[in-house]
Amino acid sequence: MKLLDGKWLASQVQRTLSQKIDHECAKGPRKPGLGVILVGENPASLSYVKRKEKVAEKTGFRTFDTRLASDVTFEDVASAIDRYNQDPNVDGILLQLPLPSHLDSNTLLDRIRPDKDADGLHPVNQGLLMRGEGVLRPCTPKGTLKLLDLALSDRMAEGDLDNLEKDLPAVDLSGKSALVVGRSILVGKPVALLLLERNATVTLAHSRTENLKELVAGSDIVVAAVGKPHMIPGDWVREGTIVLDVGINRLEDGTLTGDVDFESARKRAAAITPAPGGVGPMTVAMLLENTFFAYQQHLQSERHP
Repeated sequence: MKLLDGKWLASQVQRTLSQKIDHECAKGPRKPGLGVILVGENPASLSYVKRKEKVAEKTGFRTFDTRLASDVTFEDVASAIDRYNQDPNVDGILLQLPLPSHLDSNTLLDRIRPDKDADGLHPVNQGLLMRGEGVLRPCTPKGTLKLLDLALSDRMAEGDLDNLEKDLPAVDLSGKSALVVGRSILVGKPVALLLLERNATVTLAHSRTENLKELVAGSDIVVAAVGKPHMIPGDWVREGTIVLDVGINRLEDGTLTGDVDFESARKRAAAITPAPGGVGPMTVAMLLENTFFAYQQHLQSERHP
């Protein structure tokens, strides 16, 4: 069984990005900039933002931080987005979710310029994903596919991990059956599209799917992204399956766990992500990768207006 360590792979992505930033900055331009907007004082959101900003700055990004009260008006959040949209030093914009219930998340996300959409959630970027185009793709699905590439890498099997991220190919999944459990626009739907793009035969299921046990047992790849602790027992997983657990759930005792029963599933899976410590760190790494891609596009426009 391969344990797909998202913390380790994320560190490799960040190291590669740091080298690329150094290379760009040696030519004289500015650093890439990430603008963050946090509304309210949700402890989990505060922790996520702090971690994202710390990792971004360590990797070589410049961060811009806007904190707004939980009772802020829609217009005030929209104005914060507009300021980042107009700031030439900001390449990627992150509107930390969830927002307070009185704010329309979709309308605010749509206000972010598509070329600064670090989360890959703008309708323009979602549409490009549907067409198999574009580079600003949703972060968690991108990170999930990177971990799948790691699972299928011959070099990982051989223990050759030096500079693996730089040489990690996008694996063709022809002949593989992939089950995605979850249908959100954040993970389920886009990860299904990314798997289809790799030629997998994809089944999209959800919490109300009646024959979920049979679907799990018949799949080469299982992506769990529902948000229900241990929804998928380990004995549903057939021998040799790759299990990518996107779910993060807090139990009554405060511990975090995934949508898959990790301890029993690991005995049967060929490769599995821990939760936490699997997909989560890769989401942050892909946020930075998207921001770097946007930075490169903006530099190109600045050099050749």
